[in-house]
Amino acid sequence: MGKPAFEVKTKSTMKPSSVTAVYLLLGASLITAPFAHSQTPQTPAPAASPVNREVVGDAPDDPGPLATDLSPALEPTDIRRAMKKVADWQLRVAEPNFNSQWTFAALYDGLIAASVATKDPRYRQAVVEYATKQQWKLVNDRFPHADDMALGQAYVDLYLADPPAQRDPQRIADTKAILDRLVERPDDPVKDLWWWCDALFMAPPVLTRMSIAAGDPKYRLFMEREWTITTKSLYDPSHHLYFRDARYLTRKEQNGQPIFWSRGNGWVMGALVKVLQTMPTTDPRRPEFVQQFRDMAAEVASIQGKDGLWRSGLLDPDSYPLPEISGSAFFTYAIAYGINEHILEQDKYLPVIERSWAGMLGHIYADGRLGSIQPIDGQPGIFKPSASYVYGVGGFLLAGSELERLSREKRLPSNQGE
Repeated sequence: MGKPAFEVKTKSTMKPSSVTAVYLLLGASLITAPFAHSQTPQTPAPAASPVNREVVGDAPDDPGPLATDLSPALEPTDIRRAMKKVADWQLRVAEPNFNSQWTFAALYDGLIAASVATKDPRYRQAVVEYATKQQWKLVNDRFPHADDMALGQAYVDLYLADPPAQRDPQRIADTKAILDRLVERPDDPVKDLWWWCDALFMAPPVLTRMSIAAGDPKYRLFMEREWTITTKSLYDPSHHLYFRDARYLTRKEQNGQPIFWSRGNGWVMGALVKVLQTMPTTDPRRPEFVQQFRDMAAEVASIQGKDGLWRSGLLDPDSYPLPEISGSAFFTYAIAYGINEHILEQDKYLPVIERSWAGMLGHIYADGRLGSIQPIDGQPGIFKPSASYVYGVGGFLLAGSELERLSREKRLPSNQGE
């Protein structure tokens, strides 16, 4: 892939400071036991949803040179520069193909957050224009599938971002109608509603946001009940990680370790951020979510790679030649948020995100392409260095937004705090 465009020369340290609470605007065939895979780029497994794969991303043989104009320093201007480089490229490439599927929903969350961090309204405006074109409606062909509700995060965030007197009910009307139907749905005793761990990113944050928008806790309480069901089915309390779905409860990696997928656990950690952002401090269930967040953060930090990033299969890094940026981005996003909110100890976790941010910047190309992102799948896999997909860029922009907030509000010694 080429040599990274920089080296980390110093390691920042940070003194505690109070943080004002901020509402964020923000292939291969199925693995068998024992796990085996080819050392060539995978052909993603068939999607569980009707995703238009052709517009989600690509992996050219010649993506061009890596960027040489970025610094890994955790200073506001450097973080914004990296965010804008990636966001500008992604907007230029992806905006003509914007759609309402889960893949793009993650990108929209990142674009909204990027506008807040960079003070560049173009990213947010692109999402507003698309939402307006769609009449603020969700895909609703497979109720109650969580993937089809993911776009609701952007809709409700954009609704709540306006002053109360100026909020347009149309922005959340369709999402609310679907969620009203969801919370009345009885549980299926045979199949969990959210039977795959990715679903925790797709639907729960929409529900917690709707409780704020509608002034009704029923959406949040429903989320808490269903989160518990999914956790009982898929969470391994000994490893503090989620299996992607029930197929992987007994399957093993090539080295004999359990299969824990990087992006799947990244989705969950990103979901924990979004849920905690919108869960009242008085909610009696909040301490459980905070503890799970801490447990997962500690586990993720303990298995960080020497390059600052995480492989597609978290417990068998030697089987995967490249780091996986989408999972790494969501881990960075979550840990930076944890520091900002005093949930995680800054002395312990700041070095983790310094390394991961520097590692991710080493996969940005000169034109702004963010590479080393695994294609659509539900398991660990192999891919090209140039592979870039919109959901991974969304995670990167979310990570950058929390790092920018950290660098600005915490007034790191290496910068003036702005």
